[in-house]
Amino acid sequence: MAASPLGDYQPGTTVFHRLPVGAKLLGLLVLSVVAVAFRGVTTTGALLALAGLSCVVAGVRLGRAARALRGVLVAMTLLAAYQTWQRGGEHAFVVVGALVALVLLATVFTTTTSVERMVDAITRWLGPFRRRGVNPELVALAFSLMIRGIPLTLAIAGETRDAARARGLERSPRAYLTPLVIRVVAHARATGDALHARGLGDD
Repeated sequence: MAASPLGDYQPGTTVFHRLPVGAKLLGLLVLSVVAVAFRGVTTTGALLALAGLSCVVAGVRLGRAARALRGVLVAMTLLAAYQTWQRGGEHAFVVVGALVALVLLATVFTTTTSVERMVDAITRWLGPFRRRGVNPELVALAFSLMIRGIPLTLAIAGETRDAARARGLERSPRAYLTPLVIRVVAHARATGDALHARGLGDD
């Protein structure tokens, strides 16, 4: 079954499903700042443990978490190799591990937050700016699609890389980038169709 162009929300009753959207977004922001401001082996290890526990508590399916990580596998491998060469294995773990943890935490957010709840929350926050010409609904939807598009784009990248490898073309940038761009553009068009079906995006 094809993924919905508006995200991969999984209904549930976990604590993450019940948390307000604002609390989850704030948590992501705080943990991102912590990963940068308190960079170190202990911090990265704690973030990875927290991300793994959060996935379990939120009921994130193993396949979904694997797809999210597979999409960044090549980039993370190259980054880890470069950091190991330049500054050693410990620094590579700190940098790459933190990024992996944040990808998993973002996956928890998209898995437990429906588009409707996100749009409603951001619309409320932007309500006071409506008199200044801001359209809260469109801004909220754009923000939610941006957040949800990250894991999906990473998953598409992973699938495209695997397809190129299966054809023996893993060393050909063209065999990887061309299908990737086509699939991402196709997803963007599907998203546009979904927006029009909801009556949004038309002036």
